[in-house]
Amino acid sequence: QVQLVESGGGLVQAGGSLRLSCAISGRTFSSYAMGWFRQAPGKERDLVAAISRSGSNTYYADSGKGRFTISRDNAKNTVYLQMNSLKPEDTAVYYCAAAVRVRVGVGLTSYDYDYWGQGTQVTVSS
Repeated sequence: QVQLVESGGGLVQAGGSLRLSCAISGRTFSSYAMGWFRQAPGKERDLVAAISRSGSNTYYADSGKGRFTISRDNAKNTVYLQMNSLKPEDTAVYYCAAAVRVRVGVGLTSYDYDYWGQGTQVTVSS
């Protein structure tokens, strides 16, 4: 049974920072490409950032470029999303996801991902 557990969400003022963590259990962590998605009320779930199995490849949506950094620690079975210079429009539920079938590079759509966390709320006040 594969489980993903996110943490680190919360309420922050605009311009502040948060670091989200996602711990995965149930299988060798390095066998997953990982991604962070977010979903705001009434909107679709969108990819924010993704990282390859080794961590050598990363992808950022335009919304997070220059402000967000995705990283992973394969020894700790954890993927992180460092979010700086947060804006009110970053308010959403953030989900981490694991892709078994993405062997090279990163997964760019939700269909690439096989396992999902329960989500963590990020609220940015103006």
